[in-house]
Amino acid sequence: MEVHFRRTGERRYAVIINRKGLPIVEMDPAPGFDPLIPHDLMHLVVESELGLSRGIFGQVANGGTAGTFHVQSPDRKTRAASRQRRRTAKRGEKLLRDGHEDCARSERATYICWYEWLVRSSDPKRRSQATKMSSETKHSWLRSRRSENDALNEEIIGRVCARLNDLSARWSRLGIGESLTIEWPEKN
Repeated sequence: MEVHFRRTGERRYAVIINRKGLPIVEMDPAPGFDPLIPHDLMHLVVESELGLSRGIFGQVANGGTAGTFHVQSPDRKTRAASRQRRRTAKRGEKLLRDGHEDCARSERATYICWYEWLVRSSDPKRRSQATKMSSETKHSWLRSRRSENDALNEEIIGRVCARLNDLSARWSRLGIGESLTIEWPEKN
């Protein structure tokens, strides 16, 4: 599966996903624009590193929509397009129910990794932003199960931070209309 993160405006981005044998899905606009790195790109990295096969991107890879993506259809009024949307929606609802826990885990882990990435930065503005997130990050650790916290160890956090550094540098250089493409599952 190819995941395209496209800058669509000064403070906007879209996520377009090409899946083999399945219709293209998109989220446009996508929430959580950040000039350093989009929120959904952080989710992709975290879910990949933690092996969350039923998180947002795992659900989409398996034919769902994760409740946020929509089938991209140039001819939305045809009967075939309507059937495809209904099939995708039905499958998406099942995957969303089955993946509820992985999605919640992804949210907590992404917030923690975002904090860790910022606090480890040499940029004082990023470290200052991390300081403001400290209380919520502690709360995320406390809401997590012990097994979840054990899985989010220093090795994983280090790998996530390294990927975020690389992807942030690439994302920050994109102009409006340009894209960054990532494979799911990631091939490092």
